[in-house]
Amino acid sequence: MTKPTHHHKDYYAPEEKLYVATDNIIFGFDEGVLKLLLFKRRVEPFKGTMSLIGSFVHPDESAPNAAKRVLREITGLDDIFMEELKSYSAVERDPGARCISIAFYALIRIEESNKALVEKHGAIWHEVNSLPDLVLDHGQMVTDALGRLREKAQFYPIGVELLPKKFTIPQLQKLYEAIYQRDIDTRNFRKKLLSLNLLIPLDEKDMSGSKKGAYLYKFNYSKYKKLETKGFNFSLFKT
Repeated sequence: MTKPTHHHKDYYAPEEKLYVATDNIIFGFDEGVLKLLLFKRRVEPFKGTMSLIGSFVHPDESAPNAAKRVLREITGLDDIFMEELKSYSAVERDPGARCISIAFYALIRIEESNKALVEKHGAIWHEVNSLPDLVLDHGQMVTDALGRLREKAQFYPIGVELLPKKFTIPQLQKLYEAIYQRDIDTRNFRKKLLSLNLLIPLDEKDMSGSKKGAYLYKFNYSKYKKLETKGFNFSLFKT
């Protein structure tokens, strides 16, 4: 099959050109801590400063495909949770050139990502609550993505994307505490979670936390899919 050519006549040639980029806000959860994947910027302006991971959108790809390409190159992962956050188009946002960036945020399990690949690209996992200063408007992108993540976590069991396939209820609670940066009442959390019937109890224990151990669970995907279409409220805090 021949590939369609994208070099058709440019009817808009007299107009000024501008760049379109994607920036990826990649969250991971590691040993009870929410982290963000950053790297040292390799191009001027501001070469060497800490930056989100991004790319210019190529003429033959969509913005989501550009974001997926970057994620695959850096982590080796495909088919993960990724969602468009918003576009950033302030005229002066990038002194390098007039450039609009479309930001995407992704959630991945750190232990599944290819750590050697991440290191090879000079990327580093940073704790979300102690981030360095980021280049351009990337700090704003992270703030916006965290806001979206917190909204999402109220209606969506985020642990599906960030926890191992088998996990304990305390691990899931730690994840929610990391996302919201506050303590959650253990009894309330457990009660609310179990009332949603989203977990399948396994006849296995994780013995790493205590002598008694904690039972492992996995998510009931088909049950979740039904709830997802109807929507549900997993809000853990009284507003």
